[in-house]
Amino acid sequence: MLLTGSRGFVGRHLRRALDERGHDVTSCDLLDGQDALDFFRTDRRPYGLAIHCAAMVGGRASIDGSPLGVATNLALDSWYFRWLVRSGTRRAVYFSSSAAYPVELQQSGQVHRLREDDIDVDNPRLPDATYGLAKVTGERLSRYAEAEGCRVHILRPMSGYGEDQDDCYPFPAFIRRAKQRQDPFEIWGDGSSTRDWIHVSDLVGATLAAVDQDATGPINLGWGRATTFDELADLVTTTAGYHPELKHLPAAPQGVHHRVCDPKRMFDVYQPRVSLEEGIARALAT
Repeated sequence: MLLTGSRGFVGRHLRRALDERGHDVTSCDLLDGQDALDFFRTDRRPYGLAIHCAAMVGGRASIDGSPLGVATNLALDSWYFRWLVRSGTRRAVYFSSSAAYPVELQQSGQVHRLREDDIDVDNPRLPDATYGLAKVTGERLSRYAEAEGCRVHILRPMSGYGEDQDDCYPFPAFIRRAKQRQDPFEIWGDGSSTRDWIHVSDLVGATLAAVDQDATGPINLGWGRATTFDELADLVTTTAGYHPELKHLPAAPQGVHHRVCDPKRMFDVYQPRVSLEEGIARALAT
């Protein structure tokens, strides 16, 4: 197997799971001096399975503040699909994103639970920034790779989180503030926007289940549970044993208002195990 982005948040958890299964894994990560883009341009070897986690992300501040940097994912992903065909690799995983969904479906008001068919890759509506644009493009490119004989599993994670996630993301930032018992407790935005949180162990479990079962079509990875940032702050601080004042920062980067999935397709192949409450307790305990 090939695993790109193996030192990243999702990648290192996938690497651990694949090692536990006894798979022979070739890793590729910038932190090890291996650029996935260079690998895709030069490598010719076929693999039994390729899992592509390498990407430029960096949280909301990066998505909004560095659109051209994030747009380099367009090159990275296009070379990934070109490499799949050229190398003769027959099975692959492509991590798309909830950011690929049209922003018009994620505005304030009633929560729209995002369904896989809300994206028409042949005629896509405006996704979330250049990151979402790259992911929609990648999904379309996957069709060309499949036409050349490579089976591509497309997964659309919602808000993945875990104990060892970088602090530029909301969940670990909330955990750090709670550990420091910050009062007031800062929240970007007005606190009413929602996200659908899925623990990284369930994200990995669902990914491997989709591959094992040869699940077809794009699959959302999430619980379908809409949690506001105010609710998340209350869960985190209550679990930490204190009740601070909430301080909202309306000028900070916020992204779309609601981002919650319909998880029915995932439930057909995998049942998540780690609730948000348990995930919070685990993170506070580390």
